[in-house]
Amino acid sequence: MDIKNLEYFLAVVRFNNFSRAARFLHISQPSISRAVKELENHFGVLLFQRDTHTVQLTDAGFIVAEQAQKIVSAFYNISAQIDGLGKLKVGHVHIALPPITAIRSFAPLLRKFQAAYPDIKVYLTELGPKDIERSMANREYDFGIFDPGKDTSYEKIWFERDPFEVVMHKDNPLSGKDVIDFEMLKHETFAMYTQKYNLYFWILRECQKAGFEPHIALETSQKDWMLQVAASNQGIAILPHKICQEIHLPDVVSRPLNPEQLFLNLALVWKKDHYLSPAAREFITFSQQEKGPNGIRISD
Repeated sequence: MDIKNLEYFLAVVRFNNFSRAARFLHISQPSISRAVKELENHFGVLLFQRDTHTVQLTDAGFIVAEQAQKIVSAFYNISAQIDGLGKLKVGHVHIALPPITAIRSFAPLLRKFQAAYPDIKVYLTELGPKDIERSMANREYDFGIFDPGKDTSYEKIWFERDPFEVVMHKDNPLSGKDVIDFEMLKHETFAMYTQKYNLYFWILRECQKAGFEPHIALETSQKDWMLQVAASNQGIAILPHKICQEIHLPDVVSRPLNPEQLFLNLALVWKKDHYLSPAAREFITFSQQEKGPNGIRISD
């Protein structure tokens, strides 16, 4: 038995699934099954109850999982101290992020990190913010990019605070305003991100605070559909400033939303009690060094 047996076992615990654990580790399923079997033979106990659909830890499995986490963490802490985290050159980092402005905001950091550590592979998965939170709770990714609010189970590095703007047809009377308050949107038709996005509920809450329920004509995960609603003068959309800067439709304009009301806040987030590989810990160190002087924005 070596440390890989414990790592592979913990991956199955993490995903409750042999196939997903194998994909995460980039190894074959037989390899991970063999590693777990070797552990079971070593301890003389059954670690998982298996059927065709589920994998559940046995009582013995819970004991091994608790101790294996400590052993693997201690092993890599020793290795990291010997080799020096600053010299780390190999590994992989898994990040879940929302397809709004996270890629635009996060890309400069990723470019710098990949230049410094070309052999550390960064895998990105786009998910809605609520799906990211669920995945992080299940320890499916090293990091998520979202707003954790006041949840104290997370560590975080803030890197984005992007104001929102109202996107509309150039003939909309609101296009003549310098700044738009939610009270002005009472009679507008909305095209919005779906309820998988916290933005949906933020907008709904601000409309209710302004004394009205929004008329929502479209819910979508694609900003292009929202832009088409605005381009056809069938409604408005509320989108982050960075996206609005990239709109090149001739009949579509955007105006700032009251800056005291709504921002897209994004942080690099990880669970406090979640084991992180040396590569993931190096990514944290690198991110902390690269964040802007105000502690919010990472940029070129």
